[in-house]
Amino acid sequence: MTTTAPPPTPARSAPTPGPTWWERFRGGSAWIVITTVAVIIAFWEFFPQTGLVNRVLFPTFSETVAAFVQLLGGGYWWDDLAKTMSAVAIAWVIGVAFGFTMGVVLGTSPFMRQAITPYAIAVQALPKVVLAPLLIGWLGFGPESKIALAVIICFFPVWIDTMVGLALPSANEFKLMKSLKASRWQVFTKLQLPSALPMIMVGVKHALLLAFTGVIVAEILSASDGGLGKLTKEFASQLNMGLVYSVVTIVVILSITLVSIADVIERRVVFWSEESRARRK
Repeated sequence: MTTTAPPPTPARSAPTPGPTWWERFRGGSAWIVITTVAVIIAFWEFFPQTGLVNRVLFPTFSETVAAFVQLLGGGYWWDDLAKTMSAVAIAWVIGVAFGFTMGVVLGTSPFMRQAITPYAIAVQALPKVVLAPLLIGWLGFGPESKIALAVIICFFPVWIDTMVGLALPSANEFKLMKSLKASRWQVFTKLQLPSALPMIMVGVKHALLLAFTGVIVAEILSASDGGLGKLTKEFASQLNMGLVYSVVTIVVILSITLVSIADVIERRVVFWSEESRARRK
């Protein structure tokens, strides 16, 4: 009786080595960002030294960094930072609440939408800086005036996105809810609000940046209650441009941080939306 030898086992191929860190770096966009930043820093450092611009108004990068370190080491700006961020938080909460309420009322009531929308658009079309002297005259130089200006600036995107988002469901979806004998509240909570929530979160995120901008602008105009805007105006009046650029850098860092926090909140709240899933990946 003969036995059949088992077929030879094919040799395993060696695993293909993955790309090196240099290949990943060169093939991605990181080198573009790093190169661009390096070019900007080099230009910032050497261009003022050519004498083509006034170094008092345009200090070098190293001088700006030294001023930034001086600002951070001084510690006197923490109170201004607290005043600015507290005003931003209050204005954002009020603006989002007011904008959401307006959006729901106008998005669910055609009569109210036709009656109020023209006036709201007229207020939005008005340059908000024009309202600053009025608000300062009515509310004084305290935090109330800058909060009011920031609320007027930031509520509009929440209102528009809420009103438009509530109208996103199709006519067939409304007919389906009607055939199921859903109440008006059930139609709102089960159909309209979930459909509108991704757009509402976009408006909420936009309102956060607008509230920050409104508070900074109001602080620059009033400059008596404190804040980063007031600090910027004081340094500019002293022609201390290094410290001005330092405060601007802090404002940019805060803006990026606020947007990042808003992105995280948006992904948590509207985790089912396609945009949130794409950003997770």
